[in-house]
Order: sequence, then structure tokens, then C-alpha cells
Amino acid sequence: MEIDRKRIAYLESPGDRDERAVVFVHGNSSSAKTWAPLLVGDFGRRFRCLALDLPGHGQSEPAGNQDDYSLPGYAAVLTGFAQELGVSDAVVVGWSLGGQIALEAAPALPDAGGFVLFGAPPIATVEQMPEAFLPNPAMGALFREEVSESEAKLVAESFGAPGSPLDSDEFVPDILATDGSARTGLGSSVGAGRFADELAIVSALEQPLAIVQGAEEQLVNLDYLRKLTIPTLWRGEVQVLPGVGHAPHREAPREFATLLTRFLDELRT
Repeated sequence: MEIDRKRIAYLESPGDRDERAVVFVHGNSSSAKTWAPLLVGDFGRRFRCLALDLPGHGQSEPAGNQDDYSLPGYAAVLTGFAQELGVSDAVVVGWSLGGQIALEAAPALPDAGGFVLFGAPPIATVEQMPEAFLPNPAMGALFREEVSESEAKLVAESFGAPGSPLDSDEFVPDILATDGSARTGLGSSVGAGRFADELAIVSALEQPLAIVQGAEEQLVNLDYLRKLTIPTLWRGEVQVLPGVGHAPHREAPREFATLLTRFLDELRT
């Protein structure tokens, strides 16, 4: 499909059209393929799942304008994607950068059923990043144009829990295939403060917001998340999944799917 003259690729599951749709947004240097366990399993058979490749990622075209590699640019693509497919009332699930994009887009998605974020701590300013994120040498590579295979493996290893049985090499091809300008453009735009006040967005949010955190997360600070005031926080607390890190959708796909299913089912009550 085309959104604002950009060719955007996406994956879709055969779920029931009578159920609420779910839109999945992947992270930095990833792709829609990361959601495959959910799309091909019981979750994808029940719910219509739509997972897009962000510009410069996966099978989508690179952005024509460097400014599009930014949270506002990606949010515009997400909003256009939901509108084009007629799923503006979907639940939006965002992983890492995808969670930040979901927050940026939230004011433009007033009909969304709810939001699920993981690996994406809401912040208001650049100055909050050292508190919201844990220090990790892998982070730097996610904002460099050229990433070596060894650096890609270091990044991939940071996605799981320390010592995780998950094969981190499955993330490496997506990291190496990503347009390097997507990383540098994002880094420049964030450094310049080109993103919305996410704390203000979650404070004003009317829809339920689930925040999920792997107990062995290597990149996001759980203590920071627990200090935030979020009026519509699902079940009143951060949902911590044991034994997993930054990518629970890959490390524990069944448990993650169960959590998502409960969130969607509770929207009906």
C-alpha cells in the first residue's frame, strides 16, 4: 500500500473480522516479521492482526525525506496505515521504538480501543532518557548508520534476558537490512527534541494503556516506569513478565499472547 507516497509493506493474519483488530508496530532496526509467532498462532487466528514495516525497515521503501525518520514522521505513517485499512479503532501494540511511535500517534487515533507498550518508557524530554533507560553498550549502535555484524549481534543479545535460550541471531538480519539513515535520522530528531511530551499524552489518555515489562529487561528501567502517573494504566500497575527481557513477544510468545488476549477481552466488559 502507499501512505503519503511511501510504499508500506505489512503482514496480516486471518483473524475474525468481528473481533477488534490489532495493529503491531515493531522497534528500531526490526520489521513486521518479529510479530510472526503472534500472527500465525491462536492469537492471529482469533484476532485480525496487522503488522507494518516502518519506512526503511523490512520490505517498506526508505523514506524520501530524512525528516520522516522521526517520531512525528513514523506516527504519521501509523495513523495513515490505520485509516487506510479501516482499523482506526484497533488496539495498537508497540515494541520499543514502536511504543514511542504509538504514543506519538495516540492523539491522532481517538477511536483506538487501547494501547499496549513494552520496551518503551514514556518521557517528556531528552533529559529524562538516562533515567528511563538502563545503560547498555548496545544502545549506541541503534543510532549509527553503519552497523557491523558483531555490533548487530550485540544489539540482538540485549533484546533477551541475560542467558536467554532465545536465538538472538534471528534479530540480526533485520538490523543489518535496515536503512542506516533511519537510525541516524531518528537519533538526530530525538536529540533535537522532535517528539511529543509523552508524559502529557499518557496523563490525558482516555483509552486503557497496558505497559508490559520483562523482569530481566536490559534496556528499560522498571523503577522509572513504576514512578509514572498514568490514570488509565491497565490493572493499575506495570505488567511484569518473569524470565524475559526486552522482547517478551519472542522469548515467551504464549504468555505474551495470553496477556494481550486478556487486555482485549477486558475492553468488552
